[in-house]
Amino acid sequence: MTVCRPGPGRMRTLEVALLAVIALAAALLTVPAKASVANALSMRGADVSTAQRALDLGATYYDANGNAADPLDILKGAGVNYVRLRLWNNPASGYNNKAKVLAYARAVKAKGLKLLVDFHYSDTWADPGNQRKPAAWASHGIGALQTDVYNYTYDVCTSLKAQGTAPDSVQLGNEINVGMLWNDGKVVNNDFTNLSLLLKAGADATKACNGGTKVIIHTANADSDAHARWFYDGIKAKGVNWDITGLSYYCMWHGTLSTLYDVVADMRSRYGKDVVITETAYPFTTANADSTSNSVTSGCSGYPLTWTGQAANFTDVQNTVRNAGAIGVFYWEPTWYAVPGNGWDPADINNSGDGWDNMAVFNWTGRLNPAIRWTA
Repeated sequence: MTVCRPGPGRMRTLEVALLAVIALAAALLTVPAKASVANALSMRGADVSTAQRALDLGATYYDANGNAADPLDILKGAGVNYVRLRLWNNPASGYNNKAKVLAYARAVKAKGLKLLVDFHYSDTWADPGNQRKPAAWASHGIGALQTDVYNYTYDVCTSLKAQGTAPDSVQLGNEINVGMLWNDGKVVNNDFTNLSLLLKAGADATKACNGGTKVIIHTANADSDAHARWFYDGIKAKGVNWDITGLSYYCMWHGTLSTLYDVVADMRSRYGKDVVITETAYPFTTANADSTSNSVTSGCSGYPLTWTGQAANFTDVQNTVRNAGAIGVFYWEPTWYAVPGNGWDPADINNSGDGWDNMAVFNWTGRLNPAIRWTA
């Protein structure tokens, strides 16, 4: 029998291949720990709370090729799988009260999209500097407010569930850096007691309505790990339970992507809960489409105020938080281009303008930024 042996050249080739495999294995074992938590973004979201009003006014949306279509379909084509809807108790304009949210939730679910309901527990904007009670609750103390939060949350959730559009997740408050339903629910002198009572009421109501609905607690504390720890340590110490930590991140207000990475990674490891960026956005121009001044008038280093710069910033935000272990990113109000009658002020929606027209991913004629993508 003749035994065939590889010649010297073939032996060398095999050795090189083996060494390459060994080197690859070693490299994989030495990947920095901070990169090892990278995972797919399962919540690829858009807050389209003003889209319903725009459509009611006859606004038209176009995809990147100039084809008119439903904005939900256009966004879904760009990678969106989750919609966030703002909910105000009794806004003067009606947008977005319970009835409006119920109506648009049907459209969202009909498109095969998931739903996040953002309870502001207010009749108007709630953010780090404004957490006004709804007028109907204005005279209520902390005891009555717990009941209010429970009953209102449960009522909205069960109404959505009854029509076949149970929320996949809910936010208990919006950017509640120092509490909600001021002044009763405000955190004063590091005392989280009252806020914790309100959050527990909302969480209990959500789970009583639908056990599978995820509870998000949302702050705008992506600017600082110390700020984020102060808040979430505070509510955890009071026995508040939640499913997902939600953070707002706008580079012009909250700093570098490096800081964002560190905060997301720490929140994930410190509390053992999923993390989502529930709000982010970036301007595509410094120009203004209407009489209302733009809320954002400058950008961040490395990202020009152009379609390309906007898309690059959004891509880098997604990549940063994905690598830090987050599970989702929501673009805030991508459909809010300047449509007369769809104003910023809920008390004067017809006559006020749009301070976000340079931050939408649709331009002033309703056409999609061709470079924008939500990526898993």
